[in-house]
Amino acid sequence: MAQQSRTPVIVRATDPILRNGVHMALRTRPEVWLIENEDATPDAVALVVADRFDERAGQLLKAVQCRGFARVVLVAGELEDTEIMTAVEGGVCAVARRSETTPDVLVRLVKAASAGEGALPPDLLGRLLNRVSRLQRHVLEPRGLHLAGITNRETEVLRLVASGLSTKEIADQLCYSQRTVKSILHDVTNRFQLRNRSHAVAYALREGLI
Repeated sequence: MAQQSRTPVIVRATDPILRNGVHMALRTRPEVWLIENEDATPDAVALVVADRFDERAGQLLKAVQCRGFARVVLVAGELEDTEIMTAVEGGVCAVARRSETTPDVLVRLVKAASAGEGALPPDLLGRLLNRVSRLQRHVLEPRGLHLAGITNRETEVLRLVASGLSTKEIADQLCYSQRTVKSILHDVTNRFQLRNRSHAVAYALREGLI
């Protein structure tokens, strides 16, 4: 595979063992191109690996963001729901737990981040969606309250993004063009000053918009 068609990836980790392990997992993968700090440009995917989402991991995330990386993937050994939300709100577009991360998963996350897609653990999305559903059903609807700031069309698109569908799958399901789906997501991220799709989903869930 030509180098131009491979996704450039810079790996940052809280310790050398984690970094070397990820390098070994990705070194032979033709889809990615591992690069060093001095070769990294902002269009590369920054893969941050940590045992847990602690202060050191937070510092690594801030460091890659200060370097201008907009495509950031976080892999951590232990992740609480609130920590995942914090990471996403801090600019991370894909998150995975180390126990669930194989070389194939790493490549999928890198490709998703490079394409501007988002990826979050399915169990987190399920819990958050159930929580929001209960809020709407038991608290808001009985009082005749409605949430403002987002259209029905935007809500449909964000729900499908939260379910893990790609732009093409969303377009096919809603009978929209892919350009329309991208435009809707662009409008939402701009309106609420969000960083990427995962941040948009996290914001919408936290605010009870979807």
